Amino acid sequence: MFLTGSFIVFLVFFSNVALGAFADSAFLGDVGEMLVLFFATVLFVVAILKKEAVRRKDDG
Repeated sequence: MFLTGSFIVFLVFFSNVALGAFADSAFLGDVGEMLVLFFATVLFVVAILKKEAVRRKDDG
């Protein structure tokens, strides 16, 4: 769930960057881009930590 959310939020970031580079019509500003990328990173880290917790529980 968190990994999928991270992927979706990163696609929003990537779409904004691509639109800004190719069509000059980005829909987020600098601060918005930073917050979206930060949120994607937080979701990714949460997903990885949950996966590690499950793996550690299965190993021991």
